[in-house]
Amino acid sequence: MSSGPTHTAPAVLISEVGPRDGLQSVKSTMPTADKLRWIDALHAAGLREIEVASFVPARLLPQMADAADVVRHAVQLPGLAVMALVPNRKGAQAALEAGAHKLTMPVSASHAHSLANVRKTPTEMVEEVRAIAQLRTELAPGAGLEVGISTAFGCTLQGLVPEDDVIRLAVQCVEAGADDVGLSDTVGHANPAQVRRLFRRLRTEIGGHAGAAHMHNTRGLGIANCLAAWDEGVRTFDASLGGLGGCPYAPGASGNVVTEDLVFMFEAMGVATGIDIPRLVAARAPLMAGLPGEPVYGMTAEAGLPLGFVPGTSLQA
Repeated sequence: MSSGPTHTAPAVLISEVGPRDGLQSVKSTMPTADKLRWIDALHAAGLREIEVASFVPARLLPQMADAADVVRHAVQLPGLAVMALVPNRKGAQAALEAGAHKLTMPVSASHAHSLANVRKTPTEMVEEVRAIAQLRTELAPGAGLEVGISTAFGCTLQGLVPEDDVIRLAVQCVEAGADDVGLSDTVGHANPAQVRRLFRRLRTEIGGHAGAAHMHNTRGLGIANCLAAWDEGVRTFDASLGGLGGCPYAPGASGNVVTEDLVFMFEAMGVATGIDIPRLVAARAPLMAGLPGEPVYGMTAEAGLPLGFVPGTSLQA
């Protein structure tokens, strides 16, 4: 068992979204000091990309009222790429002024979800991507800009989402200035065959601009869907410590993929993540201290590591 982050060059990037996606989905508001301790613990475990906040009006998401303070703290952590979700140009400007290294934008393939989530149509959000890309060029040309296509695999409000709509929207976002575009299973409708098919189409259409897989575990298929995405060449995966999170504007959208379980899967396969599993499990303590009584999930934390487990080495039967 290792005593610190592994030194093998990571083969996958695990992007921790708990401090944003997780915290905005619970009723309680984690105190800022607890957020900072949690982010510090995630960084100490070896995570090198963390989505730490969402720049939205505090009246809508009071859990994110301290977004600028959280970003200003996180950017001081060495080697950490600090991400912030921004739904519009105003939020993007505030995030860049706070020092965020990368902006991520939710652009929903479902018309109904887009209106519920950001009060704009998908077409209007593409124009928002264009405006933010221009703002990024003006204020912080070194900052990244990624788009997550929300409800890419289905929507609780609209139902089926045509795959052609998803791919067309991804192409439009790249043309508008996004560096990369990933696919999000916002409401947990996806299955592995669908994930393979859609990511294959995405990579065919936008090549190196194809981005992360953001899966939810609503129906227990989150890890299976991540493995399907890996098979199609995806190398960046969003996950949330303890499975915290969902979407407050998508009924029934529960449970992000559990970071600890995803890291264990890859490390057990011999795929290096650069993350130390015992330290990752230990990062649950500040999370639970900041949100007392909030349920956390995950099988790896409960079961522990197998006897003789060596990170980044494929387990043999």
